[in-house]
Formats: sequence, C-alpha cells, structure tokens
Amino acid sequence: MHPSERYLSLLKKSLLNDLYIENEARIVMLAYQLLFYPDRPEIGQLIKQFLAIEETPYFAAVTSNKETGGVLPAMRTTPNGPEEITEFRNFSFVAHSMIGRKRMDNLHQCLDRIRLDGIAGDLIETGVWKGGATLFMRGFLAAHGMDDRKVWVADSFDGLPKASLVQDKGLDFSKGQYPYLAIGIDAVKDLFARYDLLDEQVQFLKGWFKDTLPMAPIEKLALLRLDGDLYESTMDGLQHLYHKLSPGGFVIVDDYLSFPGCKEAVDDYRQAHGIVDELSPIDEFSAYWRKAAS
Repeated sequence: MHPSERYLSLLKKSLLNDLYIENEARIVMLAYQLLFYPDRPEIGQLIKQFLAIEETPYFAAVTSNKETGGVLPAMRTTPNGPEEITEFRNFSFVAHSMIGRKRMDNLHQCLDRIRLDGIAGDLIETGVWKGGATLFMRGFLAAHGMDDRKVWVADSFDGLPKASLVQDKGLDFSKGQYPYLAIGIDAVKDLFARYDLLDEQVQFLKGWFKDTLPMAPIEKLALLRLDGDLYESTMDGLQHLYHKLSPGGFVIVDDYLSFPGCKEAVDDYRQAHGIVDELSPIDEFSAYWRKAAS
C-alpha cells in the first residue's frame, strides 16, 4: 500500500474510532448498566465483563455500528409506545464521525475519482457535527499534495434550526432537544488542530445555511456533501451550491434514505432542474450521484 493510502486508512480508522473500539464498547456497557439495570451485577462480574469486553454483545453491537454509522439506540417502553432514551447518546458519541465505514469509504472513492479525473473545485460539507467528514477531506488533500483546493466546513455550530416548513413537520433536532448535536466551532477547530489539519485550506462558514451559503466566496466545487437532515437545510445547500458543482463532481446526501423531508428536497430539486444523473444508494441511509459531464 502506498504511504498516502496507509495514512488515509489510518485517518479513517481514527475518525471512526476503529482503533480503540474495545474501549468504546466498555463505555457502552457501563452506560447500559447504569441507565437500565438497577439490579446490575456485582462489581466483580462487571470487572470480568469489562476486561473480556470482546466476548460480550456490547462489542459486537459497537463493531456492527461502525459499518452503518449513527449511534446505538437505547429504547424504553412508555404508555405511548417505545421511546428513545436520548441521554444515552451522550455516552455513545465517542468517534469523531457518525457516518460509519460505508459512507466514509464512499467519500474516499469520490475524492479518488475527482483526483484521477482532474475535476476542478473545492470540497464542502453542509452540516458537519464534529467535522469528521471534512477532516477526511482535508487529510485527502494533504496526502496527495493537493494545495490548490479548499475544504469548506459549513454549520451553525449551534445545532439544527427548528423546523419551519411543512415538509419538516414533527421534526425537532434543535439544540434544546438534541444538545449533543450542537458542537461549537472552537471544538471543531480544535479537532482539526489535533489532527494537524487546521490551516488556510480549511474555511469555516458559521451560521444558518440560508444566511451563509448565498454569500460564501466559493467559485467552484468538485464535491458537495449534504448532511442537514431537514428539507429546508437540504434545499438550501442545493439551491445555493449545486450550480457551482463542476461536471463530473459528486453530490452526497447523507440523510436521503433517513428522513422523508431530506429525500423530498432532493427529489424536488432534481425534478425542477431536470437532473437525471443516476442516484445510487450508499447504504440504508444515504445516496449520491455524479453530475454528468457537459
């Protein structure tokens, strides 16, 4: 394997926390015991499970979750039916990216195609959480000595907006409901610095997409990664950025198969603009397409 590919392989493993997966499984195990089992095993039994974590269902669950991304769900029974215990997410957000191995590999493959085919333009993600996908983008540029492009990191850095459109009715991913989705810009910049990837090739766009994307000084894009969950956030990204995407460039929609509003925004935009490029699934949550050459 070429040294650049070894670096990118290691970077992906670090961003997804594949390197210390047993420790993440131990955190999950202890969280489950504390939250759900008041009559949990005595300390000696817990220590035994802790030390032999690879033999427990927790390790298998965390390992499987690394492929698909997201977080491990934790549910409780209520009079109204099953309900997620959202507090558990505070324990399961260990990795620096939620997109999982399949989507991270897809990003890598798209970037390889951009490099090999000489597709012009910068790279952007709209909705970055801790910045994992954009960290990989910047690492890819560094690995291949591509110093003529920028990585744009677009986020409110204060969580998702409250739903304002009928297409997003019933969804509330705002900071008040999901505070762990609101990662501040200083925390994201610090993570870039810890990976030695914070420099002038990384540009931050802080604020709601409807305010920042129309004015962003982006001339041309080779890759547009949308991760805004909602119809409004997804449509903002397409309306303000898609026309800047070079022929042969890629659009990746992280939530296309996850949230109906996101899918509807993509379908509406593609239909309105006569986009017939093949839309391919990445996994059970996401999809992407390549803009046809002109």
